Amino acid sequence: MTLRRLIRDLSSVLIIAGMLMVLDAGLTLLWQEPVTAVIGLIQRDGIDKRYLSYRSMAVTAADRAAFQSVTSVQQRIAFFARREAAEVPTGAAIGRLVIATLGVSYDVVQGTDTASLERGPGHYPSTAFPGLGETVAIAGHRTTYLAPFRYINELGAGDRVELQMPYATFTYVVQYDRIVRPNAWWVTDNVGYERLVLSACNPLYSASQRIVVFARLASMQPNWSALTSV
Repeated sequence: MTLRRLIRDLSSVLIIAGMLMVLDAGLTLLWQEPVTAVIGLIQRDGIDKRYLSYRSMAVTAADRAAFQSVTSVQQRIAFFARREAAEVPTGAAIGRLVIATLGVSYDVVQGTDTASLERGPGHYPSTAFPGLGETVAIAGHRTTYLAPFRYINELGAGDRVELQMPYATFTYVVQYDRIVRPNAWWVTDNVGYERLVLSACNPLYSASQRIVVFARLASMQPNWSALTSV
């Protein structure tokens, strides 16, 4: 009797485990991997957001003198971009990415290591911050950890992507996309004008390729409070 009950209980556990696995697979196909989605929500709540405000930037006397010596809007934006790039630690938020076409909006963190990408889209530290006229590259997951770039393949020429930084808001217009190898680092090269590069694994549920979206800077709206604060 005890053996029968043990077998019955074990069968129930296996059935439930199988149903949970099927449910997990179904949710992953239709939405995203649910376990990492929960982890992603927890990680996102713990993001250091101090640097989303220009007031968090430490300014020395030398910085203040250098800042006051430049008067053009572009130079002042570049000043803030360089200072933020030098100060923001790995894993902290640097700005907010808004893609209206896809209906998504996420804090962008500094870094593309495993821990950083669990928190949201990550900025490649080897590339520039917006406002320096160079390539700004951001990576994101497609099926795990909130899957911020799940539908990146749906972006088309002319779609707008916005990066809201503490010192200015930058609007980029999508030019084209490419499917490349995972080691195609040329996509982050500077090309003589400011562009945004968004990358993610491709196809879904695989890391054998990368899908890369290229967008060119179309406009920027300075944060006048920041540019007159130093």
